Amino acid sequence: MNVLVACEESQRVCTAFRERGHTAWSCDIQPCSGGHPEWHILGDCLPLLNGDCWFTTEAGGRHAQKGRWDLIIAHPPCTKTSNAGAKHLYRGHRLNIPRYYEGLCGKALFMAIWAADCEKVVIENPMPSAVFNFPPASQIIQPFEYGHPVSKKTLLWERGVAPLKPTCIVTPTANCHEAGTWFMKGGKERQKNRSKTFPGIAEAMADQWGKAGRS
Repeated sequence: MNVLVACEESQRVCTAFRERGHTAWSCDIQPCSGGHPEWHILGDCLPLLNGDCWFTTEAGGRHAQKGRWDLIIAHPPCTKTSNAGAKHLYRGHRLNIPRYYEGLCGKALFMAIWAADCEKVVIENPMPSAVFNFPPASQIIQPFEYGHPVSKKTLLWERGVAPLKPTCIVTPTANCHEAGTWFMKGGKERQKNRSKTFPGIAEAMADQWGKAGRS
């Protein structure tokens, strides 16, 4: 399969598909941290979504995607749209217009990905704030269903693929929002670290959604 993993700098999903014989590319406006710049497109995903495109990897390789992608998996930024940040949407009883505008821009990226000319599209995000009126998600998953003893509710919007099935259910020992957990630690890398896909979930995606065909 030819797979585009949009808005992914960690390369965890991209690498899981590559390890199973697929031609997968990660794409993000940030340099990759997954160790494979030869698989990473450093730039905007929007020109790539409909396929039929040329692109250059972070390592300098020039490649072409002929026709549509077989599968797109996307992790668009959610900082301004998630329910966790809803408290910043209002100043007292008044809507914080600049913050609302930023959230609308985030939703626009989400909807552009969802509108891609691709039979199989999956978007991963946390619960969005109701004010942005996102379409309903098709599934809710948890890391503890895929071998990680952590509670962190994640929503999936899926088109053309079967719902992701749990692979290794364990007892959660921590909620990601608890004080002292990795999720709540500060620092300049906090947002990046919080957005990384758990390896067990990435492997489940590659195993289950990559069965349709191999490169």
